[in-house]
Amino acid sequence: MPTTTRQWLLNNHPRGRGIEDNDFKLVETELADPRDGEVLLATRYLSFDPAQKGWMENIADYVAPMAIGDVMRGGAISEVIASHNPKFAVGEIVFGTTGWTEHNVHDGEGLTKVQTTLSPTAVLSVLGTTGLTAYCGFFKVGKPVAGDVVLISGAAGATGSVVGQLAKIAGCRVVGIAGGPDKCKWLVDEAGYDAAIDYKAGDVKAQIKEHCPGGVDVIFDNVGGSILDDMLANIATGARVVVCGGISRYETGGHPSGPGNYFNLIFRRASMAGFIVLDWAPEFPAIRKRLEGFVQDGKLTYQEDIQEGFENAPATLKRLFTGQNRGKQMLKV
Repeated sequence: MPTTTRQWLLNNHPRGRGIEDNDFKLVETELADPRDGEVLLATRYLSFDPAQKGWMENIADYVAPMAIGDVMRGGAISEVIASHNPKFAVGEIVFGTTGWTEHNVHDGEGLTKVQTTLSPTAVLSVLGTTGLTAYCGFFKVGKPVAGDVVLISGAAGATGSVVGQLAKIAGCRVVGIAGGPDKCKWLVDEAGYDAAIDYKAGDVKAQIKEHCPGGVDVIFDNVGGSILDDMLANIATGARVVVCGGISRYETGGHPSGPGNYFNLIFRRASMAGFIVLDWAPEFPAIRKRLEGFVQDGKLTYQEDIQEGFENAPATLKRLFTGQNRGKQMLKV
């Protein structure tokens, strides 16, 4: 049994700037033996999401603040390698928010056993927070109706790509905004989008108008900034704007300028709402089953970008903010 473990600690609060290498500190620490009710976990995969930047900044108040010296917060898949808890057996694979640590002693609270016919990593991607966020944001907040035109920013990302496919399942016309021809091609050819807009090609507003001539009924925004502004310029009457994330703000700080076209919400009698997926936690098991069914039926595909090596955790997180990742970002420990 291991007696020490490596951990990544928070070393700075990166407010008003991008994430830097010295925002983290790699340490080796003593590992206690598990006591009654506890298990010893070996981390197998780490999960990465843009929200972690907000956690580091202590801007997100729906989770506890992070102090300098805390183990970096994050989800993970782990293997039980010793157990004094009757709920968990040695060899079982579990997932939960266990942080950036190679091993840890855990009381079992908040751990969920991996039970899926898909690859175990699916519990961090299409069946994890990524898929749950897509499902809840789209159906609970976006309230789609068959025939709606749905426009998604960050469409080739882990969440956006699932939203678009759920929209197709719901009978909608789906247009995605992504960066570069390769991502746009994947959206149309693999994810089944009706059209894709390459924001790097310029004049996003004109491209939106071309592909959504009658206006947009549901916007699912993962980006914010000027992209959100361009989307708001072309909403249909009664549109629903779902604000999921703001990848554009993470490099510049926590206070982005508001959209200039927000008055269009009045002209089009539209609504704009944010959400936190944890609000629907009691429904997660049922939603996971539904998402897994879509994958098994060939209606839902997903991408996983898996880096390797615990020492590469900070660099892997930074990939999310440079557009390097293709689908759900993970790291094999």
